[in-house]
Amino acid sequence: MPDRRGQLKIYLGYAAGVGKTYQMLEEAQRLKAEGTDVVIGYFEPHARKDTIEKTAGLETVPRRRVEHRGTVFEEMDTDAIIRRHPQICVVDEFAHSNIPGSERGKRWEDVRAIQDAGIDVLTTVNVQHIESLNDQVLQGTGIRVRETVPDWMMQEADQLVMVDVTPRALLHRLERGVVYAPEKAQRALENFFTETNLTALRELALRQAAHQVEDRREESRAVMPQPASFGADPDRHETIVIHLTSDPSTAMLIRRGKRVADFLHAHCVAVYVAHDAAWSDLSAAQKEAVEKHLSFARNLHIETQILQGSSVPETLVDFARVQKATQLYLARDAGEEKHQTRLTGEAKHIVKLARDMEITIVARRRR
Repeated sequence: MPDRRGQLKIYLGYAAGVGKTYQMLEEAQRLKAEGTDVVIGYFEPHARKDTIEKTAGLETVPRRRVEHRGTVFEEMDTDAIIRRHPQICVVDEFAHSNIPGSERGKRWEDVRAIQDAGIDVLTTVNVQHIESLNDQVLQGTGIRVRETVPDWMMQEADQLVMVDVTPRALLHRLERGVVYAPEKAQRALENFFTETNLTALRELALRQAAHQVEDRREESRAVMPQPASFGADPDRHETIVIHLTSDPSTAMLIRRGKRVADFLHAHCVAVYVAHDAAWSDLSAAQKEAVEKHLSFARNLHIETQILQGSSVPETLVDFARVQKATQLYLARDAGEEKHQTRLTGEAKHIVKLARDMEITIVARRRR
């Protein structure tokens, strides 16, 4: 086992072309000039001449070739990087999904394996790939991002560098062909790369960077003894309970609850209430959906609980009260979409029972 775990430095942007990879490679070149053993584990050139030039003189670990459905793909060779064991490894596109059949499903999982071997990693990611922001990105841009990185992985970064240019400057780069080839650039300008979309994403990225900076400050303060605040209850901690169901909107609910929990530094629990041990009231499709939501919550490092009770509202609220929950997150029943001004069914019953808690009811929004 290595003496230490490798550190992680993330270059965060809000869109392709802001300069994340360029700045990361500049850092790699500087470190190499200082005598540090640096290799490129994965680099995606996108035919950008200036960025490609920044790789000159840096050793690149050859990619591994993977065949899938008759087509050969190239992926980062994590095992080869670990065998080579440099001091620092450069890994582009942190949120990338590996080809099916790979040892690990996501590149961020490969990065963790490299860190576990005691190798420091420099990597890049755009803000729209952060899991808990997925729904906000969809509402702001109309685009559902499929490749995501869990928030806890972002929070584990030892350093986060915000790489920023104004939306107008980025659009100018796109128009000049610096970001994409002309045909692809034109399609981008007509779809994702609008000034409205870019402005919204930039604001998200700036808030994310500020949030992580504040987290670092909180961690620093926690090391030093703090004077007691007048009237403060030192034993009171926020606890958020998220109610899981088979409804597709549950994924959005999990992201929302997790993000709020992170901001509040709160304990977060995701709960499914079953009528019996066999989940006999659910169809096969509903069982699969609930299992998927439980797995999704666990992947975000949320504690999960499966309860059993004849009354979902009473079982859920009793559990929340035992947990001393301060907030309860519910999804609006699928059949209630047309009743936007009032609640019916289970949600109404839960609200009535949990008057001592803050209730957040999340409805599916249509852009």
